[in-house]
Amino acid sequence: MMQQTVLRASSGPINSRSFPAPVASHCCKRARLAHFRPAGAAVLNRPDSEEGLTYKKAGVDIDAGDELVKRIQKMNPDIGGFGGLVPFGDSYLVAGTDGVGTKLKLAFDMNKHDTVGIDLVAMSVNDIITLGAKPLFFLDYYATGFLDVDTAEMVIKGIVEGCKQSDCVLLGGETAEMPGFYQKGEYDLAGFAVGAVKKEKLIDGKNIKGGDVVLGLSSSGVHSNGFSLVRKVLEVSNTSLHDRTPWDPSKTFGDVLLAPTIIYVRKVLELHEKVGLKGVVHITGGGMPENIPRVIPDGLGVNIKDGSWPMPELFKWLQQTGKVPTADMRRTFNLGVGLVLVVDPSKVAEVQKLAPEVFVLGEVAPGDGVTFV
Repeated sequence: MMQQTVLRASSGPINSRSFPAPVASHCCKRARLAHFRPAGAAVLNRPDSEEGLTYKKAGVDIDAGDELVKRIQKMNPDIGGFGGLVPFGDSYLVAGTDGVGTKLKLAFDMNKHDTVGIDLVAMSVNDIITLGAKPLFFLDYYATGFLDVDTAEMVIKGIVEGCKQSDCVLLGGETAEMPGFYQKGEYDLAGFAVGAVKKEKLIDGKNIKGGDVVLGLSSSGVHSNGFSLVRKVLEVSNTSLHDRTPWDPSKTFGDVLLAPTIIYVRKVLELHEKVGLKGVVHITGGGMPENIPRVIPDGLGVNIKDGSWPMPELFKWLQQTGKVPTADMRRTFNLGVGLVLVVDPSKVAEVQKLAPEVFVLGEVAPGDGVTFV
């Protein structure tokens, strides 16, 4: 395969790395606002309080992100999916891009850099598999003020591992050293995944109807969204990443929070091939209320049964310690659900036979948005 080097101007040297081997999207897209209502027997049942922490108080304004998307849509109306589609013969090429966010701050504090590369890959490949695409290759961008070779090597080691789990090739990447742009010892990451799906195998949600069943796959924890709020809760509670968690003294908060994002590629592709999936949702920023509606046809909503999935103790601790309103918990975190599947009721038993870890979350019903019951 051709090796290619690309140089671009910056305030420092840029090193491109090569390794052998249109409908647009935008990561901030919210298809439509979800409806919240108090959950009678909710697992998250702390009353909303103006005194509690919220994502906005932690410095992240989801509404501002929504407004930016609306403005982008005026320039390019064809955005909104989890990945961008380009026709290619009898297939679609599917592309996605993402980062790791402020989870990197925890990696800096813990001096642990070998797993954030897995997160980087996961955030992009988990997006493109929602359309049924098999990841083909991945590209990364590593930017820092001063290149620490040992740290960069550990990060890329994680990226390589993420690509192995995704059965795709790390095709290349770019390392940008930009003095004065980043704090000492810090870096930022961006990733880009491209996959392909046969046109007849595309998962687009168009066939979803009332009565279809909504299934879930567990997350490993916070994954890579909501860390600005996590860090604020740690700050106000004077909790160190090296402190032992109250629910499992064998682990520290750093251990739990840096658990890498689960990569669902193999499981989703297997289920789609053997059973046929009507919809797939990657639960990222916006949680279930803002991500699930992105694949549900107009006139339909989803009823989620509270307490129907195994919620990690971490989320309960975050809400209690930070006095975070239930609505903000749902809109910020995955709450233990990393991926959502929508299937015909007749397929549920077959799905659970192939993937016993899958649990029933609720069902599609007439309405709009997501309702917790």
